[in-house]
Amino acid sequence: MAAELHGPDLDLAFEADPELPATLLQAAGAWADPLAGAEPWHRLVSDWLGQLGPELPEPLRAPAYSLGLSLVGDAEIAALNQDWRDKSGPTDVLAFAAQDEAEAGAPAMPMPTWSDGPDSEPLELGDIVISLETAARQAQEHGHSLEREVLFLASHGLLHLLGWDHPDEASLAAMLGRQEQLLAAADQR
Repeated sequence: MAAELHGPDLDLAFEADPELPATLLQAAGAWADPLAGAEPWHRLVSDWLGQLGPELPEPLRAPAYSLGLSLVGDAEIAALNQDWRDKSGPTDVLAFAAQDEAEAGAPAMPMPTWSDGPDSEPLELGDIVISLETAARQAQEHGHSLEREVLFLASHGLLHLLGWDHPDEASLAAMLGRQEQLLAAADQR
């Protein structure tokens, strides 16, 4: 019997790079399983969206969402970091928000008109990319499991897709606090 979802409908595209070391994939558990990984992620992200729903600005409130989540290695995330942020080297997580303001004069994505009908399209949030190799190093530095680090980074990426940012210490503290609340709720499932 499948666990009941407590959040909105979710169209989730999940992938784990098959070239990642098997030891890392095993250490990340079900969260990195390329065959079963989508199911636990689907439940968790849907739950998180349900928890965050009342806090979201009206344009981001929807009955259904769509997003991508990829687990990659340091080389791939370093290339993305260079291409999109003009920063060299790997980072732990990148979030590519589909609902951000239009960049450099590009037209903004049209906001859909929501209906509760069966033909309504999910709101595209964007993509979260996590370096499993960087996550493993950080997990060791912080003294917790790779699974916890991956969940922490996924929650961070999701908050970015939903408009959260941390330009200063106070904003970072608020965002980290919200991440911890999401993780605590996930631990109780």
